[in-house]
Amino acid sequence: VQLVESGGNLVQPGGSLRLSCVASGPSFGAYAIGWFRQAPGKEREGTICSTSSGRTVYYNDNLKGRFTISRDDVKNTVYLQMNDLTPEDTGVYYCAAVVRWCYSDAGAWDSWGQGTQVSVSA
Repeated sequence: VQLVESGGNLVQPGGSLRLSCVASGPSFGAYAIGWFRQAPGKEREGTICSTSSGRTVYYNDNLKGRFTISRDDVKNTVYLQMNDLTPEDTGVYYCAAVVRWCYSDAGAWDSWGQGTQVSVSA
């Protein structure tokens, strides 16, 4: 499966963004889709994921209440809604796909998008 992210932008603290991840290829519904991010000088980290059955998995409990994920299997698209953004949310956001489950190890994921830049600054 091939993935393309979009929706990244510069936003002020407290603002919101919605990222999109569009997948091409068969059997999109069989895939878990996760969102990872990488801040400058830091390792890539998982944020939130949707299993193939639509269950939400948070990799960081601190994001609960601010980040939500949804998927539209007809449009082959997964959305990441981010609210109340802070400068610590700045980074390149990647979506990734793997069959069925939301693995915490980034190395377990099969496909990655090219990333979209999110910058939170006044």
